[in-house]
Amino acid sequence: MGIILAGADLSELIELALLLIATGALSGFLAGLFGIGGGAVLVPVFYECFRLAGVPLEVRMPLCIGTSLAVIIPTSISSFRAHYLRGAVDMNVVKAWWLVIIVGVIAGSAIARYAPERLFKYVFVAVAWSATLRLWLLRDGWNFGDEMPKGPLIKVYGFFVGLLSTLMGVGGGLFSNLLMTFYGRSIHQSVATSSALAVLISIPGAIGYVYAGWPVAARFAAVAALQMPLAFGYVSLIGAALVMPMSLFTAPLGVKAAHAMSKRMLEVAFGLYLFIVGGRFVVSLVSGQ
Repeated sequence: MGIILAGADLSELIELALLLIATGALSGFLAGLFGIGGGAVLVPVFYECFRLAGVPLEVRMPLCIGTSLAVIIPTSISSFRAHYLRGAVDMNVVKAWWLVIIVGVIAGSAIARYAPERLFKYVFVAVAWSATLRLWLLRDGWNFGDEMPKGPLIKVYGFFVGLLSTLMGVGGGLFSNLLMTFYGRSIHQSVATSSALAVLISIPGAIGYVYAGWPVAARFAAVAALQMPLAFGYVSLIGAALVMPMSLFTAPLGVKAAHAMSKRMLEVAFGLYLFIVGGRFVVSLVSGQ
């Protein structure tokens, strides 16, 4: 079961492979820089790659998200290790969130099995642009509190971090970064802690997308006579294999860059990036491609 690069000649395949390798380098760097697992880079680029490869629109977006989550696994482990060795990860937050995040990931995977393709784009755009506004208009006084909450509220936050991250194909940093800064944490500590959460999200998330995509991939293989030998459910093995090695190499470089940047510079850069990738899916929703 899988997705082929239908109709592509050798030169197109080579071009596609080089693009995926370059994507791996960029996603790894951004995983370390922003603590986002690289998924916010991977999903838009995978979308273009799979569009060029002739992947049907109905399965294209969830295939991008599932493959992104698979790639994030080694990248997030590498990024977490680098931040942890610097003593920047708040393990108390990780301990408070780990279980409810996994429950949220399971819920997101179940939704992915039945959700229409456009839902994933709506979630991606809404969250990315909301985060952009928060980062660009950030004021020190715009906080929910000086400390992370205790009790049920922290559990609710963790559940939605897992749920929305799974529907977007990101490592959770997009949400946990914002939540922690709303409660007085520095962007540097937020980024570091998010790298640990990405490990918790990416592993069960990738498994969930294999489960979610299995019957859909089988249906497209039968109806469209597609040969799909190099994917499992909504996880493309070709995409993952080409992206992973470079992402592992560049993740520690992103960590170094994050600790070298000022707080405001990191916030503005993160916001600009999210605005750009959100805009790509707005175009997709309007054009239907």
